[in-house]
Amino acid sequence: MNLSLTLSFRPTEPSLFHRKSFYPITYPQKQHVPIFHQPKLDPRRTQFRITAKRPSPIEGLSEEMMSAVASQNLDHAPARRRVRSAFFDVHQQLDHCLFKMDHAGIRTEEWYGRNSKGMEIFCKSWLPKLDVQIKGALCFCHGYGSTCTFFFEGIAKRIAASGYAVYAVDYPGFGLSEGLHGYIPNFDELVDDVNEQFTNIKGRPEVKGLPFFIMGESMGGAVTLKIHLKEPSKWDGVILVAPMCKIAEDVMPPAIVLKLLALMSEVLPQAKLFPQKDMAGLSYRDPRKRKTAGYNVISYKDHMRSRTAVELLKATSDIETQLDKVSGPLLILHGAADKVTDPLVSQLLYEKASSKDKTLKLYLDGYHCIIQGEPDDRIFTVLDDIVTWLDFRCSPN
Repeated sequence: MNLSLTLSFRPTEPSLFHRKSFYPITYPQKQHVPIFHQPKLDPRRTQFRITAKRPSPIEGLSEEMMSAVASQNLDHAPARRRVRSAFFDVHQQLDHCLFKMDHAGIRTEEWYGRNSKGMEIFCKSWLPKLDVQIKGALCFCHGYGSTCTFFFEGIAKRIAASGYAVYAVDYPGFGLSEGLHGYIPNFDELVDDVNEQFTNIKGRPEVKGLPFFIMGESMGGAVTLKIHLKEPSKWDGVILVAPMCKIAEDVMPPAIVLKLLALMSEVLPQAKLFPQKDMAGLSYRDPRKRKTAGYNVISYKDHMRSRTAVELLKATSDIETQLDKVSGPLLILHGAADKVTDPLVSQLLYEKASSKDKTLKLYLDGYHCIIQGEPDDRIFTVLDDIVTWLDFRCSPN
């Protein structure tokens, strides 16, 4: 049953536009510890870095393996890439519907693009089977601290199996892309970096001339909205999943704290000064999926860096003043019980957007991660809602 509330206005013609019940991983009798090759350090160089606590243990992994992972400094991309490679086989055994789906024939490709600063940006594509005609393309923007690999692999395969080419990138400083881990020196520049890669993707031969849609989750919703607001005519539709587009009044810091935060972002922009709540309990409604999230070992789980905090506040403040300028076909999906981003803000966006074709779906009892952390049937319902929406706007009739 689809337990969702849908608000929709469409034109008469379709437009194009925490640890008790978990099933642990079954390993071979011997668990192999990944071997990492550490770069040699120059003892003459000193660095100022505020360190955080050791990562929490991951259920199902030996202390030896955890120590091997903890020894890596994930501040820089080479270490994150080594860790991702070491965990690849582990991820394939996870007890989660997004990892267990069989989508044989889906074609994937990984590559590193370059942004205008010469940084390597990780990109990935998921294409339908060779004998399936591609209906359109979907570009994805991930959430804060996350990556376009791990959970999104299963999401992308599900959408690709429905006839769509799916593309995603890791932002500078996140996932497998170059840059200081978890550091956003300028949110608008991050948006430009993502848009630059998506522009290149639009020229790929397999999707040239097809409808292009953009989708963002959480902070990726802010990235998506900014890209759309910069070039509204370049996209045939916008999909937002639990978007971060306004800071709720009850969690906005007092004015004096905001001034102090701005000062610290200038003095110590990269410092990890702001403790993060354990968001897993607020994000994943299904306890088993909450445990699985711990295996996303290259996600950024440390204290938020001071400049990053300021940039996120600035981005949401800017988006809040432009909600009425959102003009393209719009699908907003939000868990009704989300405590991370406010579903009432999504409703405000729905009401203010000038889009003539807009739909808001609120999922009863849904938490923040409605495409990863809900019961299986709810996850598949949300993904089917996305595909149905895309199909309606890609239909030749």
